[in-house]
Amino acid sequence: MSTELERQIMAKNIKRYMDIKNVTRPQICEELNIKYTTFTDWINATTYPRMGKIERMANYFGCEKSDLIEERSINHQTKAHRIPVYGEVAAGIPLDMIEDIIDYEEIPAKWGDPSDFFCLKIRGNSMEPRIVDGDVVVVRKQADADTGDIVIYSVNGDSAACKRLRKTEDGLMFIPFNNEYFPKAYNWEEVESLPVCILGRVIELRGKL
Repeated sequence: MSTELERQIMAKNIKRYMDIKNVTRPQICEELNIKYTTFTDWINATTYPRMGKIERMANYFGCEKSDLIEERSINHQTKAHRIPVYGEVAAGIPLDMIEDIIDYEEIPAKWGDPSDFFCLKIRGNSMEPRIVDGDVVVVRKQADADTGDIVIYSVNGDSAACKRLRKTEDGLMFIPFNNEYFPKAYNWEEVESLPVCILGRVIELRGKL
């Protein structure tokens, strides 16, 4: 059974990472498939999450499980890496050859090799209200992802788009948050022939004012 102090530390750390990631309770509950009342008990230090839920939150926040479990000093200085923010990204073009670098963002050094990450400035409103035009997303480079992940993908080498991924028996579906837009689906033959390429998984949103 967790102690009151452990619950308070957990609650404080969850709130801190919610602020860093700029997410609300309903958003995180929906994206992690956690009951709202359960999550509220965690951040009110009423109950303590099981280790599986802690690991799921750590993956979502892009941190270690220990960052949620242990006391952390707010003034602790963490080494960081600078990674580029691109205005456009297309499949097949090495990122280090893209000249459309519009800014830089910092990521914690503990995330690993900075070359495994890039940032993309979002254009358009298909992901509203969660992600809006002008926001920057931090992306971990990977060629595959799981259903429910928010991914950056490209079709036929065109500029990349940001959508939620759903895998089906027939192929891949890319779903906008904005109900005014329709999902785009590609069967497995189209995924190979077009091709449809997943460039990375969005691990953090950095909203811009």
